[in-house]
Amino acid sequence: GGVTTELVFSDQAKSTPSLEYAREKIDFKGKLGEVFFFPSLDNAGHIIVGLGELGKLGYDELREAFYNVGKLLAEHRLSEVEVNLPVLDDLTNHKSAEAVAEGFLQSTYRFDKYRTEKKDNPEIKVNLTLTEGSTKETEEGIKRAEQLITGIFLARDLVNEPSNVIYPETLADKAKMALEPLGIKVTVYEEDEIFKIGLHAFLNVAKGSEKRPRLIVMEYKGDPDATECTAFVGKGLTYDSGGYSLKPSDSMNTMYSDMAGAASVIGAMHVLGKIKPVANVTGVIAACENLVSGGSYKPGDIIESLAGKTIEIDNADAEGRLTLADAVHYATNNLGCERVIDLATLTGACLIALGEEYSGALTNNADFLAEVMKAADAAGERIWELPNDKDFAKRNESKIADIKNSGGRLGGTISAGQFVGAFVHEDKPWVHLDIAGTAFLDKPQHYLPAGATGVHVKTLVNLFDK
Repeated sequence: GGVTTELVFSDQAKSTPSLEYAREKIDFKGKLGEVFFFPSLDNAGHIIVGLGELGKLGYDELREAFYNVGKLLAEHRLSEVEVNLPVLDDLTNHKSAEAVAEGFLQSTYRFDKYRTEKKDNPEIKVNLTLTEGSTKETEEGIKRAEQLITGIFLARDLVNEPSNVIYPETLADKAKMALEPLGIKVTVYEEDEIFKIGLHAFLNVAKGSEKRPRLIVMEYKGDPDATECTAFVGKGLTYDSGGYSLKPSDSMNTMYSDMAGAASVIGAMHVLGKIKPVANVTGVIAACENLVSGGSYKPGDIIESLAGKTIEIDNADAEGRLTLADAVHYATNNLGCERVIDLATLTGACLIALGEEYSGALTNNADFLAEVMKAADAAGERIWELPNDKDFAKRNESKIADIKNSGGRLGGTISAGQFVGAFVHEDKPWVHLDIAGTAFLDKPQHYLPAGATGVHVKTLVNLFDK
């Protein structure tokens, strides 16, 4: 039962007789993203879905097409749809089913909990069949999409919450609630314990807020016999005013989203707990706020770090890299992880360079980055490598301490990433992802909503779910 669908490539749109009405009404050309609904008397109706050019239909395109179908169903308050998918040259049946399911699921995301009047959208039942292939392949594809979406939506919800709701203590509580039922060990360290461990750079950033910091460590052990582990480190600034290097008022409105890296780590760990790959992954989040008070750290201060390096504070709004410096050192030294990926809404410069379309990447290990890029490509989450050139690192040199926390405006995304990389223990393989542009959108883009995107949850999961 339900609405029937007809899938049309742009190459076929002119010659298909059944499309005449759609051509008249909306000049339907079969372009990717075009959808047209005909109501009908004898059944629930019929939707024509444009798939773009034949031979250019990959995972991303299929997901976007069915995201638009999902939106159309909600608009017409329809609750059931039939999709019969042909076998595609570029995608396995499993991946085709996953893309369709993800598209429908992505179309259901809402963050409206603070509105007293909510849109009541009916749940959509999708009857998906493949023209050839087993129902097992279809079911597996749908199941994977459902597992992924729980992590992506979890990350989005955490980022979209305001900072009076999500602050270090409540972020730690949310991590425990999401991960412990899946068998992931979550350890939360409070301020006195963080001080004993020696994360002084992190604690200096946290000094200005009454909301006390938390160090959140999440351990997924899917390969208990192996000693190797990969660390995911997420920037966890639950609010960033810029501190004494105060941000302009307009720039502060969405600074509750400065913990998007942390949210993506929690989201990815959640999915790993569901799919249970044979791997060991540890998530590390240094969660705090960067506020102004009589106790805040100040430009001109010299502070210590877990790695033993002294840091000159050149800019109090370059705080994320201070928390990450301690967190990546903690992950690679104290916890002994062999390699580390950090994710951070780190620099406005990345937004200028790569827009909202690409995350910026830096690495000290080409093979590790290639692995991350492959995982990102499969997720449809675009990454652009920036040069980890020692000439940029000179900008972080200090005359009075071992390093300073701002390299200035030129090449700012690179020098910021290199600052973090300088604290990786023994130069272990490291990838830095600056998600300042990709983590939070002003307006919807393709299948992504305005607000938090949950970027790189899929990338991180794909590294371990081949």
